[in-house]
Order: sequence, then C-alpha cells, then structure tokens
Amino acid sequence: MSHDIIPYADAIIHMIEESRLNVLKSVNAELIKLYWRVGEYLSNESSKSLWGSSFIDETARRIRENNPEIKGFDRRNLYRMKQFYETYKDNEFVSPLVTQISWTNHLLILSNTKSMEEKEFYIKLCLQEKYSKRELERQFGSCYYERYLLSSKKTASTMLPENIKNGFFDKYVLEFLDLPDGYSENDFKKAIIQNLKNFLLELGRDFSFIGEEYRIQVGDTDFYIDLLFYHRALSCLVAFELKIDNFKPEYLGKMNFYLESLDREHKKPNENPSIGVILCATKNDEIVEYAMSKSLSPALVSEYTLQLIDKKLLERKLREFKELIPENKTDILNK
Repeated sequence: MSHDIIPYADAIIHMIEESRLNVLKSVNAELIKLYWRVGEYLSNESSKSLWGSSFIDETARRIRENNPEIKGFDRRNLYRMKQFYETYKDNEFVSPLVTQISWTNHLLILSNTKSMEEKEFYIKLCLQEKYSKRELERQFGSCYYERYLLSSKKTASTMLPENIKNGFFDKYVLEFLDLPDGYSENDFKKAIIQNLKNFLLELGRDFSFIGEEYRIQVGDTDFYIDLLFYHRALSCLVAFELKIDNFKPEYLGKMNFYLESLDREHKKPNENPSIGVILCATKNDEIVEYAMSKSLSPALVSEYTLQLIDKKLLERKLREFKELIPENKTDILNK
C-alpha cells in the first residue's frame, strides 16, 4: 500500500472511533462524577461519624440490605471511592481529568503507582492512547513510566527536537514475540509482523504501519527498509531497521542513506523529514554518542528486550538519574 493514502484513511478511522468513544465517554463521565461525590461524602462524614472506623462498613451493609438491586457499592468499592476522592481532591490539574478515563483504569492506576507524578503520567497516557484495561495492565507490566523517564534522560543531550525525542523509547519491551533461542533477523521481523497489534501498542497509537521490506530505489539499485511506519502526530515517515546484535556505527550510515532516499523520493511536501530508528539487541551508549555526534539526520538508536524488565532495577536507575532529568519530561501530553 502506498503511504499516500495513509493520512486520509487514518483520519476517517479516527472520526469513527471518536464518535463511538464520545457515547461511552458521556456514560463514563456521569459514573465517575457519582463515584467522586460518593467518595467526597464518605471522606467528610467518616471523620465525624459516631460509627468511627466502621462507618463505611455499616453504610455498605445498609445499602446491601435495603437496596439489593444496587450493585457496585459494597464495602470494598466504597473504600475505593473514598481513596479516589482523597487522592485527587487537592490536585488542580488531575481533578478536571478524572471523568475522562474509565473507573477500571482509575483502579489500576491507584493500585499500581506510588507518587502523584506517576499517577498524573498514567492518567495523561490513558487519555492520549485510549487504553483498555488489558492494554494499561501491559504498560504497567512493561514499566512504561520508568522507561519513559530513562529514555528522556538518555536523549536529553541529542540534537533532535523535543517532540521527536519524547515520542520514542531508549528501550523497547517485546516480550510478546516469544522468539526461540538462536533466532535470526528475519525471524525477528516476522515475529513483529505476526504480533503487529502488540508492537503498535508498544510504539504508541500515533504509529500506522505502511509495510515490511519497503522498497526504495537509488540509481538502478533496489534497497529494502525492514519496517516503515507513518507517525500521525509528527506527520512523517518512520523507518525501523532491525538488528539482533550490538549497535555498530556503520548501521547509522545505512539508516541515513534510507532517510535521504525517503525524503527525496517518498516524502510529501506537507510532511516533515523522515525519522529512523535502529533497533538493536544491545548498544554501548558511548559508541552511540560518538556515532551520532556529527550526524544531522533525525535517527535514534534503541535497544529491545524480549523479557519484562525488573521494575526495582529501573527504579534504582531512576534514582541515580533523578537530578539529571528535566522536570518537564513527565509531560506525556507533549509526547
């Protein structure tokens, strides 16, 4: 498929999805408003109730006995509503946003995050990516927040524009590929194509797949880009080169060649310069820095892992880098 039609088809698909979501949003917003009001009431009344710590327990029992047809207001859920209100009541930024994501996702965020910064991050991420419960669970499992901050730190010194740096990871988690030992680059590429939905979830919803082994011609010679995508927010082509070994400087020269060809022969006048991602099994940051120091092309070098990352390990790295991470790096809305 030519990439010419991609933006137009995506625009119509976006309209359809947006209309469907608007119906669900109106129902969800009213439900969240109710839970917020209930949580506020319980928070205010429990502190002055004669029942003391058993106030919510007795309230849940009363609802159950007198209105058994009302579901979702048992003891556990009433405590969650109270926690929900008390967590965000003083946050001027989050409070207006709480009605825009599902209650299920709110519960996941409350139970899987520690700091308010992390909670804000995932709320904004849910708004941007329209995650289902399963998709959000996967992002918690892949330590999305920690990887985003670490990626931001590692790309902070590059010459790429901020919106490009914030749109890509330093390390991608591809645990869903289920590759055998001794796999080849061709096996790697085929596994990604077979699991394209999960790969796009890892990349982000702004990515649209154009094709594999995308042919470009320079002179009388054909060359093939492993994977080619279109990024809606950045309005550009994104080329992925897959490498199952350690990054080598010559990989960058090949990517620069591909990007030049894409920009000369395939990029439309209204599109931005193409971006390249060299996805390697491992990389040495010093070698990458040397290789990139004189490069003016918008190319990045990222690693991938086939296993979920230890969250404690990433948290330790974050503590080490904390003073080096700019404060605005958690603004996922600008990603």
